[in-house]
Amino acid sequence: MTSLHESDPQVADILDHERSRQAYGIELIPSENYASQAVMEATGSIFTNKYSEGYPGKRYYGGQEYVDQVEQLAIDRAKKLFGVEHVNVQPYSGSPANTAVYFGLLEYGDTIMGLKLDHGGHITHGLPISFSGKSFNCVGYEVEKETGRLNMDAIRELAIKNKPKLIIAGYTAYSRTIDWKAFKEIADEVGAITMADIAHIAGLIAGGVHESPVPYFDVITTTTHKTLRGPRGAMIMCKNEFAKDIDKAVFPGLQGGPHDNTTAAKAVAFGEALKPEFKEYAAQIVKNAKKLAERLMHHGFNLVSGGTDNHLILADLTNKEIPGKIAQEALDKAGITLNKNTVPFDPRSPFDPSGIRLGTPAITTRGMKEAEMEKVADFISEALDHHTDDEHLGKIKGQVKDLCNGFPVPGIAL
Repeated sequence: MTSLHESDPQVADILDHERSRQAYGIELIPSENYASQAVMEATGSIFTNKYSEGYPGKRYYGGQEYVDQVEQLAIDRAKKLFGVEHVNVQPYSGSPANTAVYFGLLEYGDTIMGLKLDHGGHITHGLPISFSGKSFNCVGYEVEKETGRLNMDAIRELAIKNKPKLIIAGYTAYSRTIDWKAFKEIADEVGAITMADIAHIAGLIAGGVHESPVPYFDVITTTTHKTLRGPRGAMIMCKNEFAKDIDKAVFPGLQGGPHDNTTAAKAVAFGEALKPEFKEYAAQIVKNAKKLAERLMHHGFNLVSGGTDNHLILADLTNKEIPGKIAQEALDKAGITLNKNTVPFDPRSPFDPSGIRLGTPAITTRGMKEAEMEKVADFISEALDHHTDDEHLGKIKGQVKDLCNGFPVPGIAL
């Protein structure tokens, strides 16, 4: 960043500190990952300068020859990666992608069904204070209190009672596999459109570790970072019958010009995910999550649903007598980053919840495997046992740094 250091040393200094934080800390937020050097180069590329309202072959500005090429390449690679009929790679992020689906396929006031936020859903799946909650009649389903898992019979009964026009599956804090076929059967029974929000598990699906919703679902949205390990952005995949409405909803319905630099980075990331080594990476994410969960339970952590099938773990700290917010802050001091999180049927506030959410995509990108997962769990347990002792937390941070030194972050040079 020679030019940045010369032109704006204040911003450069902030970025240098963030680089060190990422390199020397353990990143466990399940929605975060490390993009490759190639993805970051494309994100910061010459396409930053271009404006491209419209779609390949049908733009409103001139000079689109190379923009059209890179966007079509991203589309073609996404189709091959997920085996879908139609792809729109222009959404800026996950929430705008979900909003575009609603805008394109629903009328205001229609009924939609999604998992409640405090049970593992997303704000765009019907949270009352969000756009989705204010614009539609949102019916929330829940996980079982006893098991922490979805009950498809209960979801079916709720769907029959409410007759939703859209049923959403795919979550932000649910650690088990999803029965796409069962959701499809319920949707067919009540005449609903199916939407899969695979933002968290897209990389696991692309890597062949988790079943894909593509054979069953009408529309699929995903971010392109998280387990997919691309730039911050999103895309919408759908059957051909929904393509025209989806494309019109994205542009000109909700967005202007796409971020062409991000589109280029998406193409790079999809190309990386098509390589054989990505399948190994996706499999290792799950192996690491299972080992991390196993070791945390060894230390007495109460995990929602009793473990994990994917990349994330949701822990209820009630038995540890440490609120999620305090746990997050203590772990920050120990060089371990995760997020406080509500747990199903949480009696505490979302701003000071009972749980923490953690995952393995980023540390797996660094090359860590099962042996390191045991060390990470040990660090977490020790840090929370001494969460009021800043000196002890500092000591753990030094051990965390020593571990991280053996697993450099791709794309970060120190």
